[in-house]
Amino acid sequence: MTDRPDLSSLPSYKAPKRSVFSARKFALMASVVAGLGAAVYGFSPSHDGSLFTTPAHAQVNNEVRKVQQPIGFADIVERVKPSVISVKVNIREKLSKDDSNEDSPFQPGSPMERFFRRFGGPDGLPPGLRGGPRGGGVVTGQGSGFFISADGYAVTNNHVVDGADKVEVTTDDGKTYSAKVIGTDPRTDLALIKVEGGSNFQFAKLSDGKPRIGDWVLAVGNPFGLGGTVTAGIVSASGRDIGNGPYDDFIQIDAPVNKGNSGGPAFDVSGEVMGVNTAIYSPSGGSVGIAFSIPAATVKSVVAQLKDKGSVSRGWIGVQIQPVTSDIADSLGMKKAEGALVAEPQANGPAAKAGIESGDVITAVNGEQVKDARELARTIGGLPPGNSVKLNVLHKGQDKVVNITLGQLPNNLEAKADNDNGDKGNSSRGTDVPKLGLTVAPANSVAGAGKEGVVVTEVDPKSAAAERGFKEGDVILEVAGKTVGTAGEVRDAITAARNDNKNSVLMRVKSGGSSRFVAVPLAKG
Repeated sequence: MTDRPDLSSLPSYKAPKRSVFSARKFALMASVVAGLGAAVYGFSPSHDGSLFTTPAHAQVNNEVRKVQQPIGFADIVERVKPSVISVKVNIREKLSKDDSNEDSPFQPGSPMERFFRRFGGPDGLPPGLRGGPRGGGVVTGQGSGFFISADGYAVTNNHVVDGADKVEVTTDDGKTYSAKVIGTDPRTDLALIKVEGGSNFQFAKLSDGKPRIGDWVLAVGNPFGLGGTVTAGIVSASGRDIGNGPYDDFIQIDAPVNKGNSGGPAFDVSGEVMGVNTAIYSPSGGSVGIAFSIPAATVKSVVAQLKDKGSVSRGWIGVQIQPVTSDIADSLGMKKAEGALVAEPQANGPAAKAGIESGDVITAVNGEQVKDARELARTIGGLPPGNSVKLNVLHKGQDKVVNITLGQLPNNLEAKADNDNGDKGNSSRGTDVPKLGLTVAPANSVAGAGKEGVVVTEVDPKSAAAERGFKEGDVILEVAGKTVGTAGEVRDAITAARNDNKNSVLMRVKSGGSSRFVAVPLAKG
């Protein structure tokens, strides 16, 4: 017959890919081969009983061998794994009258404490810390780290070694050494330790480059006490803000990272450290493919200061800042929503002394554009105290340059909330502000509200003001750049903004001891 099938076109059962789809496809193909095989045998005068020993099969095998095989990471891992260490700490718990936070190693209310209660799993503990006896016992913690020099300096997370009475590390070859904490930086959650008893440790290099989204990444560490564990993934995002503080600039990766990986390195395919794994998003307590790493550039800067003086000094200008939203930009007549809006300069701070006021927008530092409030905080924080900097500022619609000598960032992470607002319920109902959904009264007529501005006594829950976060007890200090003390002054400022064809009006609002700007849309008519 002239229609004999060409068996060389059939796929080999040794195909390298075995996905669910290919398995189904292979099963279907096998049944076809069996049917055709019967026909072939009927027309073949002699055979050896096996369809898979034909020259056609040999040809298929040769073609498969020519296909490029998937890239593995074994060579990279073999080179970098000896630089990674497992970190074990003993922390003696201190008895406290308030035991509500005895399962957390962070200061109550601190950014790290809030973050890990949100992301660290059901018990609120950060990745790397395990449970232990409570109420005055010794807690055992486990984390990861890596050598950055042959003489034993190593990097880990602050939350891994913070408060530790004893630190031990285990190297990749199973040897255990004592270590001491050289310095820590809670704001970036980094720590520098010195491993004693050796002088020729294999170490890793911190990358000089910036990872791109989609780059391969290898995480090596000590998850759940299983030292020397390697996982792989990609860079999922960069510049992540996870609510830890103004210096957030995390790399997000999807390489599986679990409790115990904290402080361990994330390597690129060149074998250099692109970041230090510090946190995971974990509703379940285990890896769900969302982990956060501190960028190598930040690690370099912080570690250099920790090694030199055991702590980190950061520049400070003394302002409360907030992002410039599109509504705020429109209210200020700005073309783009960029820069950092000064909500309030701190009294006697460098910015206040230089003439910066509430409502100013800082748009550049030393000629470099400032994208948003977080970028300004990172830029100023990355400069040493005492340096002189030039700030480009938008002041009442006019651009100006301000020279400032940086102060030193105080140890206090956050301004204390002002709790002297008193009982707002003692006030009268106040006066309605049409089309905003607010009722206000002069602050000096409300017990504990202070002497400046108007206090919000009622908010329509369906109003634009409610959508912008206004609540009873807030004090409106300025409307459209003008100080206000009565409901009438608020109405007049709003009318002026509407007559100027503004889509929204900018208000400076005091709430909980700090102030912020809020752009409230103006209803037409």
